Amino acid sequence: MTAQGFTTNIVHADSAFGTEHGAVHKPVHNSVQFGFDTVEDLIGMFQGTLKGAYSYSRQGTPTTAALEAKITRMEDGVGSVSFATGMAAICGLFFTLLRSGDHLVMSQFVFGNTNSIADTLRGLGVDVSMVDATDAQAVAAVVRPNTRMVFVETVANPGTQIADLEGIGALCQQHGLVYVVDNTILSPALFRAKTVGASIVMNSLTKSIAGHGSALGGSLTDTGLFDWTQYPNIAEAYRKGDTAQWGLTQIRKKGLRDMGGTLSADHTHRIALGAETLVLRQRQASASTLALAQFLESHPAIAKVNYPMLPSHPQHERALKHFSAGSWLLSFELRDASDMLAFVNRLQLPVKATGLGDTRTLIIPVAPTIFWEAGAEVRAAMGIADGLVRLSVGLEETADLLADFKQALG
Repeated sequence: MTAQGFTTNIVHADSAFGTEHGAVHKPVHNSVQFGFDTVEDLIGMFQGTLKGAYSYSRQGTPTTAALEAKITRMEDGVGSVSFATGMAAICGLFFTLLRSGDHLVMSQFVFGNTNSIADTLRGLGVDVSMVDATDAQAVAAVVRPNTRMVFVETVANPGTQIADLEGIGALCQQHGLVYVVDNTILSPALFRAKTVGASIVMNSLTKSIAGHGSALGGSLTDTGLFDWTQYPNIAEAYRKGDTAQWGLTQIRKKGLRDMGGTLSADHTHRIALGAETLVLRQRQASASTLALAQFLESHPAIAKVNYPMLPSHPQHERALKHFSAGSWLLSFELRDASDMLAFVNRLQLPVKATGLGDTRTLIIPVAPTIFWEAGAEVRAAMGIADGLVRLSVGLEETADLLADFKQALG
């Protein structure tokens, strides 16, 4: 990153890297194939001696490259790889960098689909330990000689637990482990995972960064802090050139080219445009979410509110230390759980839908929907009560949201 501010860098990123015909935004490149002047250049593309060229859009286009450069700036990394969805990015990460016989440590509070991938990995011979990542000692207790990676979320969905980000970072550095931080909810606008030692930062671009509920995408950013020369799972074919790029090269070749989870040019363009207003949206959503969390916590009909910026949150001091704001995710429980469905139906502004990080406020009862398949035992381990409601706060006026919740609780 240059000395310029965060948003200035995003807004001017396209022109900084060059655009065709003087366009202000990077154009949308929909071509699947890319031609070469000579067959020698074509061969050079395949053998890696021709730099800055494109061969087949499954591995990337000028449009995705521009977005990746923008995300790399945002996370202060050395490079990024984009994917069709956040889950495609996570799968590309795990299936590329882990092998049968490896051990992965994962927070027990991760997103439901990420939790589901843990079962898939076990079936492929990767041992997975799910631990309470709010305590770095719980992670340290399960580290073993074959441990390769630790995966946590900055703020857990839906319970908002905050991992011991700094403590785990120090632990991973001590043991030479790849430290992966899912920064989806906060985004680099509110927290930069590199500051706690993250090796790779994952973002579901669909949420905070795109922010309008109109595009799917995911990304992995290498912060440059991990020494890939010491990682045993990098294939010999990718152990050449800049060592800082070895991990991303393997992810792009095996996780993107071979698995095919390619981000479309159209969605890339929408995400890039959405990123330009990231800071403005995160500020507004964070302010409304805090106001709503404070109101709900003071209401006699509400039993519990989960939001990091509330002093009652178990990791409140950790949130204040690392995050510049709390973002848009909160969850809460009614004292009378039997009234949960009727209460949600009385709300007029929140859209009853799954998904997160939209301009519109979204609401969903958690146990009977997004975590239903996980089962009661997993829900209990994650602290998901039957009456838990998840809220993704949008850009509506704060006063309008408060008024709607007051009438619904009244």
